[in-house]
Amino acid sequence: MPRRALDNPIVLPVLGLLLEQPTHPHQMLAELRRRSDAHAAAITRGTLYNTVAALTQAGWLAPLERQRSGNRPERTVYALTDAGREELVRRLDAQIRTPQREFSRFLGAVAYLGALGRDGAVEALTERGRRLRQRTAEDERRLEEALAAGVPRMHVIEAEYALSLARAEITWVDSVIGELRSGTLPWPTGATSELEEEDA
Repeated sequence: MPRRALDNPIVLPVLGLLLEQPTHPHQMLAELRRRSDAHAAAITRGTLYNTVAALTQAGWLAPLERQRSGNRPERTVYALTDAGREELVRRLDAQIRTPQREFSRFLGAVAYLGALGRDGAVEALTERGRRLRQRTAEDERRLEEALAAGVPRMHVIEAEYALSLARAEITWVDSVIGELRSGTLPWPTGATSELEEEDA
């Protein structure tokens, strides 16, 4: 079993999902995608099945039963083993205790913000802020609905954290836009976009 299969970022969500109840990979995939936009974009059927196979080989999951629904093929239901529960707790503890520098696509892009030119940067950041506000308002609505429906707050605490990050990003984006417009964020000489050079 390749060690990298156990280092896949979806290992923790899979173990956590099976902590709630045994299930089969098809349902795991649907549930992980439903719960997270990041999972929806990143998890493929093949990746999930390979991860489940690696976790089973490691002794962290065990096949519980095989289910058949109508004409569909049989599906193996997996359960978390005691070793899997211990590994889940170990990973959770380490990841919560230890801050990591997590690289995002936005962080990589904003490092070259100057290439857009001052006007282009303002325009792009303004659009990002607008989209962030829309998404955050929708996420706030969904969280409020879940809490009003009786979902325990601890079960949606990650949604609170994600909203906190989104609000902080909106504040930062607005601040940079304000500095660019007022001129208090100095624009380096020669930091113009190709489009500005073509228009000159």
